[in-house]
Amino acid sequence: MILTVGNTKGGVGKTTIAVNLAILRAATGRDVLLVDADAQGSASVFSEIRAEQGGRSGYTVVGLHGGAVRTQVRLLAPKYHEVVIDVGGNDTAGLRAALTVSDALLVPVQPRSFDIWAIAQMASLVAEARELNETLRAFIVINAADAQGRDNAAAREALSDVAGLEMIEAHLVRRKAYPNAAAQGAGIIEMQPADAKAIEELSALAATLFG
Repeated sequence: MILTVGNTKGGVGKTTIAVNLAILRAATGRDVLLVDADAQGSASVFSEIRAEQGGRSGYTVVGLHGGAVRTQVRLLAPKYHEVVIDVGGNDTAGLRAALTVSDALLVPVQPRSFDIWAIAQMASLVAEARELNETLRAFIVINAADAQGRDNAAAREALSDVAGLEMIEAHLVRRKAYPNAAAQGAGIIEMQPADAKAIEELSALAATLFG
């Protein structure tokens, strides 16, 4: 399976979700390729920190940009069980290329007005991509959700009717486990003491995406 984690809106947690999904799936015995298609290279930097601080790997990481995302992923994907592509927070050639070769797109959206308003551009890109990739599935997940309050429900209601995108029931709450783990080059499933709620939420998201 090829999964792209993307949104033209920056700062929504794409890289955090991408690397944690890669680590989670690798921990289940899957052979995972993480493609860093973001010009900022955050997933690659994280992977370097991961190797330096913990000697951990578990997945293969490669940096690709522009049209190379399409051509190289097509060549590399058969060698792996799963490919996770992390793309930058703009309408880039890399994002468009990723959508043409992906089985699924995950669009993280924080429960904030600016994030919700920006989703229309992603819906448009998905519609364009499906002209070349008819089987592309696209999902919205509420990320960095509030632990309580009405903002999550309000965001879910506002996003539930976005054409061409499916709302995932599971959501990821804003938790300190994510930045704490990232600083150590680790995934949240590797942290001790474990944040059971964070792991449960991430696992629920992975189950929806990968089955």
